Amino acid sequence: MTKSGRENSGSAGSRGAPVRGTAVSQAGEFGLIERIRSLFPEPPSDVVRGIGDDVAVLRMPPGDLLLATCDCQIEGVHFLRHHILPRDLGRRAAAINLSDMAAMGGDPLWAVVSLMLPGDLPVDYVEDLYRGMGDALGEWGAFVVGGNTARHPDRLVVDVTLLGRAAPDRLITRDGARPGDVLMVTGTLGGSRAGLEWILSKVPSADEAVRDRAVRRHRTPRARVAEGKALAATGRVRAMLDVSDGLLGDLAHLCRAGRVGAVVEAAAVPVDPCCRETARAKGRDPLDWALRGGEDYELLFAVDPDGVEHVIRTLRGVSDVPCSVIGRIVSEKEGIQVVYPDGSRRNAASEGGWDHFGPRP
Repeated sequence: MTKSGRENSGSAGSRGAPVRGTAVSQAGEFGLIERIRSLFPEPPSDVVRGIGDDVAVLRMPPGDLLLATCDCQIEGVHFLRHHILPRDLGRRAAAINLSDMAAMGGDPLWAVVSLMLPGDLPVDYVEDLYRGMGDALGEWGAFVVGGNTARHPDRLVVDVTLLGRAAPDRLITRDGARPGDVLMVTGTLGGSRAGLEWILSKVPSADEAVRDRAVRRHRTPRARVAEGKALAATGRVRAMLDVSDGLLGDLAHLCRAGRVGAVVEAAAVPVDPCCRETARAKGRDPLDWALRGGEDYELLFAVDPDGVEHVIRTLRGVSDVPCSVIGRIVSEKEGIQVVYPDGSRRNAASEGGWDHFGPRP
């Protein structure tokens, strides 16, 4: 098991269940592409040329900024094939990119998907994978417009590039926080880490509702696209990013970018109920999972102190996802501090978030 929700390749059977049905090697590359193209409806008018040509040709709205992000899911690093349904994997691959778009206040438009896969993978697995991506993207009006397929000797790799747009006056970056700003976060934290615990080990609890919620939080995170766009429209959010590497890790990114520090009130951190129950059943600290677990894909943002109430009202108007005030931005020299209910403080400035090339715990 690895930090920040990534799944280690050490478990037996991580190469997936026995193959059933037509394999992609039997369908061939171009047959597979036709099967993928048939899954999607006619593209919208802003897609001049989509799947099937050498490049996608897209029509950008005049005056908007083009946003681009990419992220991948690698078997044995981010997921274990026998632990996740293909449709859920597709949703997850899309959601982590949608979350990046949400963190900039962007409007997702088009996705390009590169797929590396073993030749014995069933075609119907690939179709379900793309259906899942279509589900997640389609919720926000985004569309798969192209990509690439290639053989991998033994692993599945799903690499998604997502393009979107933002009005220049509604773009939010991670480097705008100022001392005095209020630190806020959407939703709850630690649920994905709890889900990973249920997937990879036995939890001494018979509460199926807790298990189901936790596993769902890990396998199929929900990007806060509507919330991100609403926050951008307020004009009161000065910096924002999504919580993919853990709250403290991503807070460190935000502080480094803005050359500021932060104080987090531990008692105010919104710990997911399924995280509390799972961590306690395992004899672990739920707050630690909420602060460091990662892959919750909530939005962490710094708000002009005069705009906090406006931001809260705005979010209530577009979503039932709660938001919490968890601290404040301070000067860079004060570093990043976590204040616990007993008054003790811990320096968290060294929290750097998940590092794919760093040492493993």
